[in-house]
Amino acid sequence: MKRGILFLLALMPMLLVIPTAEAAKRLRDFEKPPHNYWQRAPQDRFTKIKTALETGKLPLDRTSEKAFVVSLLKALEISPATQTLVYSTTSLQLSRISPRNPRALYFNEDVYVGWVPRGQIEIASIDPALGGIYYIFDIPRGPVPIRIERSARCFNCHAEFENGRVPGLLLKSVVPGPGGGSLESFHGDITGHSIPLKDRFGGWHLTGKHGITDHWGNMVGTLSPAGLKKSANPPGRQFRWESYTVSTSDVLAHLLHEHQIGFVNRAVKATYETRSALAAGNVGETKAIIAKYSALLTRYLLFADEAKFPAGGIGGDALLKKDFAKRARRTKAGLSLRDFDLHTRMFKHRCSYMIHSAAFTGLPAPLKQQIFAELRAALNPAKPHLASAHLPDAEKRAIAAILTATKVW
Repeated sequence: MKRGILFLLALMPMLLVIPTAEAAKRLRDFEKPPHNYWQRAPQDRFTKIKTALETGKLPLDRTSEKAFVVSLLKALEISPATQTLVYSTTSLQLSRISPRNPRALYFNEDVYVGWVPRGQIEIASIDPALGGIYYIFDIPRGPVPIRIERSARCFNCHAEFENGRVPGLLLKSVVPGPGGGSLESFHGDITGHSIPLKDRFGGWHLTGKHGITDHWGNMVGTLSPAGLKKSANPPGRQFRWESYTVSTSDVLAHLLHEHQIGFVNRAVKATYETRSALAAGNVGETKAIIAKYSALLTRYLLFADEAKFPAGGIGGDALLKKDFAKRARRTKAGLSLRDFDLHTRMFKHRCSYMIHSAAFTGLPAPLKQQIFAELRAALNPAKPHLASAHLPDAEKRAIAAILTATKVW
């Protein structure tokens, strides 16, 4: 596809519909043994605080809608500066979303929060063994309890071919019209940091310093006999920044978001495929599955196919950089996987901080051990490796030191 379009994260939780016995024949593979999605007690970050939120043991600020969102983000240890604003109507709350009322998305490495002003809160929280756990709830008015509902119908989108038919994070390519509706929609199964930057940001607002040209950020389209025509939709023209937690939809937040989604979807797919192979007991098939996904995840972790940065690099919001660095695990020398480069690439040390995430820690043990073996081989300066051919020897040694010091392996 020639037009530049970003892949839109659509968290689409709906009302809980636990499969009944009559509907058992329609169960998806991840709902059946050995995965048993509905039978396992979720261990994701949001589920662990859900009861405290509902009972009021974890109180949130109810003085305003925005104050509630800010306090929820604080409880989840998510920086408001991760905010990205999307105005295409590709969400459960499509009737509330438009260029006049964009949807805000926030995230850390394990939890993704969606919020539409005067709408609902959506959660996609990553469980180490199950992948996405999805929730939706109203922002409470007054002293009424928070009522949080778990989603099942979201699987109609969140567990389809785009993410390998397992519970992941949905990414959708759209060309938004003036009202936010999609003039064109493209379902691709490629996610993550390899997507060229010019092909991102369609339907999103984009702020901050960057030299990315010919993209669909801050644009809408109109159809005519002559074809598709772009029209500008600058951030803040049709909505008030004061309605949101911060006045940014920063380019760096977009890049981090895309990188994380790409990793989560790969890791969740690898977890389900490996678990199926282990349960089947076919040694040859299990070995092949582990080899396939260990190579794929090692390559992704090391940014082997990262998209080229624009000349001059990108900026990055100061608060986002500060808050992102707070979560760093450092060596005694101060090195971290969260140290930015932003001149020619995202990170100074090209091994993903997502190696500390729930999606990675939940990988089946045989697969994780094989990834560690692959990483050790790839980071050995004495022997060339396809996954690390782009890394100088000094960077390989620095990454190995960080992984050792932070007790990754």
